[in-house]
Amino acid sequence: MLQMKNTYRILILAGLLCLGSTAWAQTGNKYIRKGNKLYQQKQYTDAEANYKKALEQNQQSDVGRYNLGNSLYEQKRFDDARTQYANSLKLSKDKTVKGDASYNIGNTYMEGKKWEESIKAYKQTLKMNPADEEARYNLAYAQAMLKKQQQGGGGNNKDNKENKEKDKKKQDQQNQQQNQQKDQKQDQQNKDKEQQDQQQKPQPQPSKLDKQEAERLLQALNQEEKKLQDKMKKAKGQPVQVEKDW
Repeated sequence: MLQMKNTYRILILAGLLCLGSTAWAQTGNKYIRKGNKLYQQKQYTDAEANYKKALEQNQQSDVGRYNLGNSLYEQKRFDDARTQYANSLKLSKDKTVKGDASYNIGNTYMEGKKWEESIKAYKQTLKMNPADEEARYNLAYAQAMLKKQQQGGGGNNKDNKENKEKDKKKQDQQNQQQNQQKDQKQDQQNKDKEQQDQQQKPQPQPSKLDKQEAERLLQALNQEEKKLQDKMKKAKGQPVQVEKDW
């Protein structure tokens, strides 16, 4: 989890910087303190509004811009926050403020998985404050993620792989459903065709022969059978002749 440098220690710094301008101390400092109180209460939108009021009194306030950046960061408006941190970094002469601004710039890049940009920001932070262990840790993390991404195993590639697997699974399910529907349709067509064939097949007709015709037909069959039997007997009474073997 990214650890952002917050506004709390800026409270003292803001008071010290306010000594240089009585008018700003009476107006801008009031909005800074009110913004910080709202920030601590996690009312980041209201804190943003007060920091902007402070900047209306003094556009060159590095503290006001830094704190505004923090309120925007907490609202996940990372690009807007980065702009304010960059302005604070340019305006400030205090190494602590500059280092923290650079550190938070690195965090905004980390949120977008822009590893190269975050590495550059953390290195800049460590140049201004070599004892910043949080910056050192985030630098190592960003370097590891960049290496992993370059090897083809970065977070974005993992997400893409998971999305492809989900899409493939979904497509397989759709294909299975389509095949089942196709098989069911084919079975129904086969059943319909079988029923149609049964309806078109000629059905046996009942016999229309009357009694007399039936008797004549039976007599004729009996005579044919008797003739056949006579022939068979005669055939059996005639031996088969063979040639002599001497």
